[in-house]
Amino acid sequence: MTDTVDELKRVMAEADCLVPEAQVYAAIDTMATQITDALKDSNPLLLCAMNGGLILTGQLLPRLKFPVQAEYLHATRYRQETTGGILEWKLRPDVDMNGRTVLIVDDILDEGTTLDAIADYCRTQGASQVLTAVLVDKQHDRKARPDLKADFTGLEVEDRFLFGFGMDYKGYWRNAPGIYAVKGL
Repeated sequence: MTDTVDELKRVMAEADCLVPEAQVYAAIDTMATQITDALKDSNPLLLCAMNGGLILTGQLLPRLKFPVQAEYLHATRYRQETTGGILEWKLRPDVDMNGRTVLIVDDILDEGTTLDAIADYCRTQGASQVLTAVLVDKQHDRKARPDLKADFTGLEVEDRFLFGFGMDYKGYWRNAPGIYAVKGL
């Protein structure tokens, strides 16, 4: 375990801070305003995609200026690894989506395979509209679809291995106070 803790401390010590904490909070404020403007009259269902979306959802909810029902789901492709695999549903949302606007909140839009699958699932459950909100859109050309974008995006960040504000490095550092990139990745 000491090796793991030492490695994790080293990763943070060597990491590049791409977006400082204050800039992340400013981006979340902007997102909250945009989401409020778009959804304030629609009785939306907000779904937090665990575990990555936890911090963003926790920051967004008190900034949304309308009544919102918040639930969660857990689908993953990473399982504490650094590369994605097959989508695994750990917990599907247990809420009626029929005729509702659903807002899925997640930490990052990387390739978008997981976010796309969650959105498709919500549509099959009768959602009338499915929107997505991500803190970070990683800039590259490997998206699941060429036109894939979130409806609400806080920050666009370069194509590096990121952690902090919900994004993790091998299951750790979701709590890092900013957006960091692993040195050399």
